[in-house]
Amino acid sequence: MIEFKRSYFLKKKPRQVYILLFSGIAIGGLTGLVGSIFQLAIACVENFRNYLLTFSIHNEVWQWVVPIVFTLTCLFFSLFLVRCFAPEASGSGIQEIEGTLKGKRVTKWQRILPIKFFGGVFSLSAGMVAGREGPTIQMGGAIGKMLSKKFGIASEFSHTFIAAGAAAGLSVAFNAPLAGILFIIEEMRPCFKYSFMSMQCVILASLVSDIVLRMIMGQHPDIPMTTFITPSVASLWIFVIFGCIFGVMGVIFNKYLLKTLDYFTYKKPKTYWMNIVLIGICVGILTKVYPEVIGGGYLIISQALKMQLPVMTLLSIFFIRMVTTWICYGTGIPGGIFAPVLALGTIFGMWFGYYVHYFFPDLVCHPGIFAVAGMSALFTATVGAPLTGIVLVAEMTLNYELLLPLILTCFSATIISYLLGNNPIYESLLIRALRIAEEKTNNN
Repeated sequence: MIEFKRSYFLKKKPRQVYILLFSGIAIGGLTGLVGSIFQLAIACVENFRNYLLTFSIHNEVWQWVVPIVFTLTCLFFSLFLVRCFAPEASGSGIQEIEGTLKGKRVTKWQRILPIKFFGGVFSLSAGMVAGREGPTIQMGGAIGKMLSKKFGIASEFSHTFIAAGAAAGLSVAFNAPLAGILFIIEEMRPCFKYSFMSMQCVILASLVSDIVLRMIMGQHPDIPMTTFITPSVASLWIFVIFGCIFGVMGVIFNKYLLKTLDYFTYKKPKTYWMNIVLIGICVGILTKVYPEVIGGGYLIISQALKMQLPVMTLLSIFFIRMVTTWICYGTGIPGGIFAPVLALGTIFGMWFGYYVHYFFPDLVCHPGIFAVAGMSALFTATVGAPLTGIVLVAEMTLNYELLLPLILTCFSATIISYLLGNNPIYESLLIRALRIAEEKTNNN
């Protein structure tokens, strides 16, 4: 039956088949290019910030003034762009893609692409605790929407372009093409219209975007680290308990992320901007005195995995970063939560793994194993996509031998999160966006 349907589709709509295949390549290539330039632009602005900090090192006053002014300038510019020209570009944007696929939101690619790009560059360069994956996924979806209009694609196929762009966006953000494909299958399953050809378009887009990224940025894992051997079977029970802890954390993280968003959303403009000034000053100060608790998390992940941080400080960094993640995302800056969540999982996992290794040295050879498992577990508990979390972390760290403990950890995290009534974060964010849009309509 499946083969018959495929043959029927190929015979009846050959033009659509060729367009979908060509479009997968075009979407992936363009998303890979935009995503790579996005990363380079962030690096350039961050290098300029570091240059200013180095230049002011000999003046005690300017050592404090420069990071604060730089952060405030970037933060104000980013929020000004979003709030004035494209409110739907705030935050991660993944919920907007899901809403578009469900027919409940509209992807206005003409304004999302430039606002998300420049707003994301400045918000992430400012040191705000957010990730680059949200912007690249939403920009990828917008590129898919743009090409569907340019190619004159029928509405029944336009959803495929948007989904393919989203997959390509995740692929280019983390150098993880398989995770990009699974993200569409798992996270967007309620709204993505499956067919043989639509999946080929998604696969092609994710693959090509990663090829473009590697051509521009080089071939290396997104998180360079040691590859570990599979822990003993006798240690697997520890990973089940470990996952249960993250299941509870996922509930807490999602609950307070939504509360923080509501706090900023319903503030009067004057109060809102006063809060932004305070946040910008705090982030600017932290840039100088405590850089581990700000930024997307790549620095702290590397430091934790290399055991460059005292184990007693890991727990305090974990809680501070969790709070700064809530606050930064709540402001409405363009930025994702994937990277901050991965960082939180790494930090807590390394802390947990240190004590497990101390008390059970014969069961676990290195605490870093729990850091890798923690990355996927907290992602799973918050996003509700265990397969994507497992594969994403394996691709990012090249620790494919840890698949068994990763599966156990993510399974227990998923079950506990579900039993506690936790909704996947992007589902909650979409429901919230629709509710706010309805409130605005009723008020008008």
